[in-house]
Amino acid sequence: MKEAARAQTDPFAVLRLPEFRLYVIARLCITLAMQIQAVIVGWQVYDLTQDPLSLGLIGLAEAIPSIVVSLFAGYLADMVSRKQIIVVVVTALLLCSGALLFFTLDTSRVLELYGVLPIFGVIFVSGIARGFMGPAVFAFMPQLVASKLLYANAITWSTTTWQAASLVGPALGGLIYGFAGITAAYTTDVSLVLLSLIAFSFIGAKPLPVNSNPQNMLDSLRSGIRFVFGHQIILSAISLDLFAVLFGGAVALLPIFASDILQTGPQGLGFLRAAPAVGSVLMAVILAYRPILANAGKKMLWCVAGFGACIVLFGLSTSFWFSLVLLALSGAFDSISVIIRSTLIHTLTPEYMKGRVSSVNNIFVGSSNEIGAFESGLTARLMGVVPAVLFGGVMTLVVVGITALKADKLRALSMHPEEEAELV
Repeated sequence: MKEAARAQTDPFAVLRLPEFRLYVIARLCITLAMQIQAVIVGWQVYDLTQDPLSLGLIGLAEAIPSIVVSLFAGYLADMVSRKQIIVVVVTALLLCSGALLFFTLDTSRVLELYGVLPIFGVIFVSGIARGFMGPAVFAFMPQLVASKLLYANAITWSTTTWQAASLVGPALGGLIYGFAGITAAYTTDVSLVLLSLIAFSFIGAKPLPVNSNPQNMLDSLRSGIRFVFGHQIILSAISLDLFAVLFGGAVALLPIFASDILQTGPQGLGFLRAAPAVGSVLMAVILAYRPILANAGKKMLWCVAGFGACIVLFGLSTSFWFSLVLLALSGAFDSISVIIRSTLIHTLTPEYMKGRVSSVNNIFVGSSNEIGAFESGLTARLMGVVPAVLFGGVMTLVVVGITALKADKLRALSMHPEEEAELV
């Protein structure tokens, strides 16, 4: 009971674990590096091609291989040392970042000879690496935490780290690129990946959880999929996140809002794009001090509904400042939903199956941003920009309503430590 009380009242409890601190440092560095790299690659490719379609192809070149390898990556994370996978994958990402740096050097004529194809090749390889990294990191993190009572605390800090790096990374990449040049920006990318590799290397390897029912690869993959689709709470939580991002993808249309509706120009666009991340980070910090325990399922449903309502109001808004507040609120609501969902998956999934369940989650949620951006663009083309955003927000609310009616176990869910045994 003392441990339960400490987990609820001490927001820094998990950070007192040395290996978890290393994990946070490693996650911060690798996320910063990937965000910096994304900004630089986008600018570099557009500068070389002057083709807006090439920017969409960058995301496609990374998302497709990541999704394709995801199921096998989940299986591997349950069969092979998770730390070993992470070290190999981060090493591969280090080589990818090094290749992008090499392309910018004066002595390299690769881009002169082959155009942007080498860059797309590197992004494709890094997409494969990220596909393997997701399940391994997801399954490895709980092995660094002494007790399940600290899961919510650990997930909050992990999410906060990711959101903060996602907020700072693009701005940092742009500043370094603008003031010091592309070579300095890629050098920063390489240095951060190297720091992440060093931090991960200092974390001790953990034994794989015991699996009392070993299976061949195909049966093992099927069992992971069956577990997700047969578990109402996990499936409904993942589906909520999927459809919220799929239909509520107003971020993809922000350049149009900034230019034509709110008339704020590129500076305003930067604030609009940053607003959801600011709201998410602030909410994650609050949840570190006041974790959600009682009525977690109902609160998740209300938060996804709040996200949808923010999207509807954003579509109707013609005020820049009101739109900024709505986007920040949408990020805050989304942060609550993400933290509850991640806590549920970690708590309800057996240790020996976490890699496979994570891979299914990655396919659901990891691809929803790209598909959501496509959905927003398509509906904007067919309906117009404002009706498309309104449609997305209303559909999010419809999905919440259907889930609330059908997923009775999610509605009744609480996450008090003393009720943990009832969840598993």
